[in-house]
Amino acid sequence: MVTRNSWSVRTRLTLIAITVAFLCGLLTTTVLALSLHDLADGLRTNEVASAALEVIHLDEQASTPVTLPQGKAAGVQVVNSVGTVVAATPSLAGAPPVADFAPSAGSTRTDRELCRIPEFPGRCMVVVALRIPRPGGEWLVYSVDDVVPWYVQPQVFAVLVGACLALVALAGVGAHHMVTRALRPVSDISDHLAEITATDLGRRVPVPEAHDEIGRLAETINQTLDRLEGAVEQQRRFASDASHDLRSPLTAMRAQVEEALLYPEDTDWGAKATAMLASLDRLQALVSDLLMLARIDAGTPVAREPVDLGELCGDELERRKRGVEVVRELKPGLVVEGDRLRLARLLTNLLDNAERHAASQITVRVTEEDGTAVLEVLDDGAGIAPDQWEVVFRRFTRLDASRNRDAGGTGLGLSIAREIAQAHGGTLGLEDSPQGARFVLRLPLTR
Repeated sequence: MVTRNSWSVRTRLTLIAITVAFLCGLLTTTVLALSLHDLADGLRTNEVASAALEVIHLDEQASTPVTLPQGKAAGVQVVNSVGTVVAATPSLAGAPPVADFAPSAGSTRTDRELCRIPEFPGRCMVVVALRIPRPGGEWLVYSVDDVVPWYVQPQVFAVLVGACLALVALAGVGAHHMVTRALRPVSDISDHLAEITATDLGRRVPVPEAHDEIGRLAETINQTLDRLEGAVEQQRRFASDASHDLRSPLTAMRAQVEEALLYPEDTDWGAKATAMLASLDRLQALVSDLLMLARIDAGTPVAREPVDLGELCGDELERRKRGVEVVRELKPGLVVEGDRLRLARLLTNLLDNAERHAASQITVRVTEEDGTAVLEVLDDGAGIAPDQWEVVFRRFTRLDASRNRDAGGTGLGLSIAREIAQAHGGTLGLEDSPQGARFVLRLPLTR
């Protein structure tokens, strides 16, 4: 069953154009027909009055005849002052007065439309009454003719209806043609989108030359395809790197188990269990980071609560086991709004990264700068080259031997930290430092 909602845009717009054109044509035809009717009615009334004036002229030239010339009107009567018909055309011969009205005082002419004249059954007639002064009293001349029909004339009405239908047809054809031309770029865009698959995201839809809504739609679609291609490529790299990192600890544990099974009598099971626990810890850390990224990518909303950034850093530092010396410079009272657990995870990731690469000391500093809370984590290690400052925030990034995930990390900590910062409306990046790496987090303060 075809419903209105299944109609195409072209069909709907064409039907709308036809409906509007039909209503406009109907209104125009009605107005023109009424105007022509009023004009023709006025002309008919004047013609009927002229027929009565001819009678007056004849009456003045000779004695009133009993039978008047038929003339152009359907009938003419002359009624004397006592109401007796003294003269009439053959169509009204022997008939009583066709009307009983007369012009008002001070007027010599009036007219009415009568539909119940016995001599003209089933016909509506326009009757013009003229007052004729006579020495013995005023006489009345009634001139009668058919009223103008509402359609004036069949030929005129046919022309009006034909013009209306031609207008409707022209509007329908024109609307269909214009909509087809306007929607042709949309059809091209739709065809190209249908051909683009997950394995062919490099293609783009054509952008029309006209800078209109469809052109902006095509540009938006291409921008979306750009982002989609980037996201898919990132997802592919992520899946490849994740599978590699998950396979490494699993392979190590499998090798250890197989070696122990081959030489059970020579195996130090305590040492073997300790080695496997290290691999399991690495595997658990990697899975935990992957789950965190999955929640972030899914757009899990961030809880909003006031968090004192200096107090949070102090608590986390007290809770950690110190592998190197930690210098604290924490300004209290800098309150930001966000998820305390995620902000703690951000700080933990930065501290883990700093401890892996610090030579002997880490500095954690919380300050205020231009109405923004600033958290800095500095280490005195080898540092990172400026051209790698953005690279380190990519997932599963590999750098040189002194700073790669093989030093104990999962390769996801810094990426997670930046995602958390951006979810809180802040930024996280690397900035200049006289020695080592200097990670700087900026978050808006709560006033």
